[in-house]
Amino acid sequence: MTYATLFIGFLLIFLPGRILSASGIVRPTRLGLLELTGIVLGAAGGALALWCILAFAVIGKGTPAPFDPPRRLVIRGPYRYLRNPMYLGAALALLGAALFYRSLPLLAYLGGFLLVTHGFVVWYEEPTLGRLFGDEYQAYRSSVRRWLPRI
Repeated sequence: MTYATLFIGFLLIFLPGRILSASGIVRPTRLGLLELTGIVLGAAGGALALWCILAFAVIGKGTPAPFDPPRRLVIRGPYRYLRNPMYLGAALALLGAALFYRSLPLLAYLGGFLLVTHGFVVWYEEPTLGRLFGDEYQAYRSSVRRWLPRI
């Protein structure tokens, strides 16, 4: 849990804070529709990411960290609908912050986060899960989409 807290704190709090500070953007003085939408999206994204971390710990008997991966494939909870809900939660939290602060630099950071995350998932995470969990992961991969849930 320490790794997850530090990782999320760095990606979702420290770096966005540095971006806001460097761009001179400050907290809004009033809350309009855009700011309230940002708060809702940010809270929903944070809650989803936390749910995923708990699923890794309770169901998978591990963490999201590459050095302490889950011992069992996690396909319940939010993972029943999407293979990468933790990243989606982080992206929603960043989108919420970008809306709240009306920050184009944070929106650009979100774009970079999504590109790097996609590359990490495709070139590292999926091959690693395939090696660790074999046919169970391949069946899961064929029935649950990577980024957008089936409707």
